[in-house]
Amino acid sequence: MQQQGTSPQTQGSIMPQPPTMISTKDHLYITDMLSWTLLASKKAHFYAGFCQNAELKTTLEQAGQMHQRHYEQLLQHLNNQPNQTNQ
Repeated sequence: MQQQGTSPQTQGSIMPQPPTMISTKDHLYITDMLSWTLLASKKAHFYAGFCQNAELKTTLEQAGQMHQRHYEQLLQHLNNQPNQTNQ
């Protein structure tokens, strides 16, 4: 069975530039992504505080730091975009 409506341009291609405006759906997805990343960071740090096993504690702290870095990178990327207002 062949898939219809898919072309090589829409599968796995990278946009050369971000769009000048994002849709409401995209905005909601970005908000969710930021929330999930921040929550993962907080949970990893929280549970690391309860670990007796040093190796597991280190792994959780590293995971928390990774999610924190991803959160900060997302925010930095979003803040570097020129502000646009709908008029």
